[in-house]
Amino acid sequence: MNALSPQIAEYIARGSWIRKIFESGIEMKKIYGDDQVCDFSLGNPDLPPPNVVGECLAGLAETAQEPFAFGYMPNAGYPHVRTALAAHLSVEQEVAASAGDVMLTCGAAGGINVFLKAVIEPGEEVLCPAPYFVEYGFYAENHQAKLVPVKTTPMTFELDLAAIDAAITPKTRVVLINSPNNPTGQIYPRSQLEGLCDILAAHNRKRDRFIYLLADEPYRFLVYHGHKTPAVLPMYPWSCVISSFSKNLSLPGARIGYVLLAPDMPEKDELMNGLVFANRILGFVNAPAIAQNILLRALGHQVDTAIYAKRRAIMAEVLTQAGYEFSMPKGAFYFFPKAPGGDDVAFVARLRDQRILAVPGSGFGYPGYFRLAFCVGEEVIERSLSGFKSAVNVKRVD
Repeated sequence: MNALSPQIAEYIARGSWIRKIFESGIEMKKIYGDDQVCDFSLGNPDLPPPNVVGECLAGLAETAQEPFAFGYMPNAGYPHVRTALAAHLSVEQEVAASAGDVMLTCGAAGGINVFLKAVIEPGEEVLCPAPYFVEYGFYAENHQAKLVPVKTTPMTFELDLAAIDAAITPKTRVVLINSPNNPTGQIYPRSQLEGLCDILAAHNRKRDRFIYLLADEPYRFLVYHGHKTPAVLPMYPWSCVISSFSKNLSLPGARIGYVLLAPDMPEKDELMNGLVFANRILGFVNAPAIAQNILLRALGHQVDTAIYAKRRAIMAEVLTQAGYEFSMPKGAFYFFPKAPGGDDVAFVARLRDQRILAVPGSGFGYPGYFRLAFCVGEEVIERSLSGFKSAVNVKRVD
């Protein structure tokens, strides 16, 4: 007797590199102690939320006994929260958005799944630049679609527009981009995004079902040295932004995100109706009531990004001293260095021998590199130097 479907059994077998390494790190810390393991495996923000979050929770506690304080609301979210969020996003995304253009979701992951459920026909394709967030493939397959990765340029990780153009087929329904990017920290330049939109527009003229451009932007707030994440909504009418407040408010467990449609999108109202319906039948029903209330109070607030900037500088110094090749991340809290020797899986095993936890680039669809999440304390980054040096110079012996 098999408890699982063959599909889920196969998913677990290939699983997520991030979770595997994170869980192995838990075991290592039990053996050696927390202060003896340098864990760069999981992008779990360690900074406390802004004070406004605690203030909001205290206020909610006072109203918790009121009837329907946390009852059902429209599946798209509280109307007054949608209105406030639309005003906030209008400035951020350089569009005139209204409450009807935005839906609150159970995090960005919930938003992506709702969007794909609403627009994908079985057998269609979701194209994305590689490296990419590891769960994208599962999200596509949840809705009987196929993920089609297209590699970005080595070391710089910019879009290869010619390769994207060549990869688009009659089955392409969604192009999914993530900028600032996990795992590279790259921000796709405006000129490349405009070029991508021109490519999509050209393909749309030859087909009945147009291609959506879906921008996954949970790291938009976290950029360095004057870099800016270009807004895609003004560039392309069939574009959509999906994001969350997991990173900028340090609330990943609150599961609060949103879908924002381009205000000038043709058939926008029909799509929004489909998103709201998909939100319900996928079992999300609505974004968490408490998280929506927090969001309303916390709009415009964020964690202290200067802390991440300092850690980025320390991490870069450590990698430089240890002799690694890497591109300086423009955003997010990841480095994606080149794996010495080329075999990223083998090299991550060598790092593990030095009690350093990293994730191989193969898990992100880009072998030959590895990811380091620097959302950890400065002392962790600093004491990793000797281990990084040893991993370069010592070959693994099994």
